Amino acid sequence: MPTPPTLEQLRRHAIARTLFTPTTLPRAIARLGFVQADPIRAPARAQDLTLRHRVRDYRAGDLERRYARLALEEDFFVNYGFLPRAHADLMHPRTAREAWTAERARQADAVLAFVQARGAVHPREVEAEFAHGKTRNWFGGSSNASTQLLDAMHYRGLLRVLRRDGGTRVYAVRAAGPAAADVEAIAMRMDALVDLTVAKYAPLPAASLGQLLSHLLRGGTPQWVAGRAAALARARQRLAHARTDGVDWYWPAGENPAAARWRPDEGVRLLTPFDPVVWDRRRFELFWGWAYRFEAYTPAPRRQLGYYALPLLWHEQVIGWGNLSVMDGALRAQFGYVAGRPPRAAAFRAGLADELARMRAFLGLD
Repeated sequence: MPTPPTLEQLRRHAIARTLFTPTTLPRAIARLGFVQADPIRAPARAQDLTLRHRVRDYRAGDLERRYARLALEEDFFVNYGFLPRAHADLMHPRTAREAWTAERARQADAVLAFVQARGAVHPREVEAEFAHGKTRNWFGGSSNASTQLLDAMHYRGLLRVLRRDGGTRVYAVRAAGPAAADVEAIAMRMDALVDLTVAKYAPLPAASLGQLLSHLLRGGTPQWVAGRAAALARARQRLAHARTDGVDWYWPAGENPAAARWRPDEGVRLLTPFDPVVWDRRRFELFWGWAYRFEAYTPAPRRQLGYYALPLLWHEQVIGWGNLSVMDGALRAQFGYVAGRPPRAAAFRAGLADELARMRAFLGLD
């Protein structure tokens, strides 16, 4: 048996394979396979903070501005975000976990015909036409029933997000693709989706592989949830793997975490909480020996890192975090360090200054 990679080699593999040389926006998304979205701007949305490291001359909002011209979809995958249309097609037609009532199905049919006739609709047009009224939302508040219906139709693949106007989704009818014809076709689609997931987040501890598959089945393909055990078993056989320090790790076949090519550069980067480098909190603690927590929804008195703490990567170590904001047209930054103080090395100070300059350019502040 070949010698298993060390934890240090796995860490370098994790960083270098996803922080690739910046390229074009379509190529970066194709290489990532999926970009998780989040509406919080601190100081920009998660999808933009992810792409700025991987797309040449990327500016906040470029994805939203260019989305309508790219072969992309907003959709659920392991989380909600953006992915190539061909990847989204693997999950549809999607069957939601909860069936519609007869009345809800009739409403959906009427809205679908309305969207088909209009070509593209804003939620307020649907509300003006149908006056579905109000309903309770996920957070216990009140929302337009029409907006929730559009969300549900989008999730089921009846509609797609054509573009956004001021951040609000504008919908069009989604062209229905072929369904998986039989058990073998379903297995092939599931395997392709698992491979896309692993390609983004690898190398993965075995527990994280199972967790991501559960996310995929709950959000992306609930119609295939009964096939979870079989899909996980096939993945474990198909993927490269090794046991290191008592943990089983998985990564795409054909990659070698011990290869010299996986060499992170010595730059300093502020990463979004949803970046592939830090998304898996289990792996994060194995690699860096401390617990990073996303605290935007934690009551302020209980926060330890901050509202939207961005993990601070230097070379191959996450040494702390930063909380960034824009006030009066200027970037404000506060940092915390695992060691209690910043590194004394001049290379770190220069790298952090460069990263803040890149952040200002990305935000259009320079």
